[in-house]
Formats: sequence, structure tokens, C-alpha cells
Amino acid sequence: MMIELQNILLPIDFSAPSEKATDYALTLARKFNATLHLLHVIEDPVVYIPMYESYPVPSRQQFETYAQTRLDNWITAEQAEGVKLEVSWRHGRPDVEIVEFADDSGIDLIVLGTHGRGLAAHLLLGSVAEKIVRKAPCPVLTVHPKGKQFVHEERPVG
Repeated sequence: MMIELQNILLPIDFSAPSEKATDYALTLARKFNATLHLLHVIEDPVVYIPMYESYPVPSRQQFETYAQTRLDNWITAEQAEGVKLEVSWRHGRPDVEIVEFADDSGIDLIVLGTHGRGLAAHLLLGSVAEKIVRKAPCPVLTVHPKGKQFVHEERPVG
């Protein structure tokens, strides 16, 4: 049996765990000559309305422009060398949109940074990563920002 990866999905929330997952996704995309799909899900601000009582809520366009700018600058040209990148954003609930995107786009692997929140937060919020793992149409590699990594720095020979 041989594993073939043609399309890798890297959901991005612009956090440190997303940065760590990016390293894995880039390495795998390069090794398998796969297309790397970056996806950011914009959570519509209805839930945040109470926070904005004295401030105007950013417009849908402002959220989209912010997302596009951050995505376009997430991976430098040097990091992306030899990797085909596709960048997208969607509106909605992250777990739902990520699973749907993976399904629609024929994704072979999702590489997902996890926050590793405590049990109380997990019970209260539920884990987006856990929901994705349960519902994804393909394998999911979760990358915790701390702990053992299987990425090793290349050492010069000699």
C-alpha cells in the first residue's frame, strides 16, 4: 500500500498552533508534491454583538479583506518554494466549513493546529479539532504547539 497525498488542507485561525501546523503541512506538501490549501473561516460576528455595544461592528467586507490579507501573507515566498498554494476563506462555523471544504475539494489530509485548552474550556466550548476529526472525510493530523515533534532540523553534512 502506498500513501498518496494530492491535496492537503491547512485550516488557519492565525494563531501559534496554526503556525506550528503550517510547518508540517508545508513539509508534507513538498514531500508528496501536493497542493496545499489554506482555509480561514470567518465566524460571523452575531455572537460578538454584546462586545461591540459602543463600537461599530466591522463590516462583512472588512472581515473578508482582513482574512485575505492575512492569508496572502501567512506563508512567505521562500517557505512556499516548490509548493502549489491555494488560498480561500469562507463564512460560518469553523468545524462545519472545514469538513465541507475538505469534502468539496477532494482533500486527502487535513493538518490542524490544536490549542490544547484545559478540560473546563473543552467541556464548555467543545473542541473544533475534535468535531473535525469525527466528521472529516479524510485523515486528520492534529499538531499540538508543545510536546514531541517529529520535525527535525536538517543538519549540515561534514
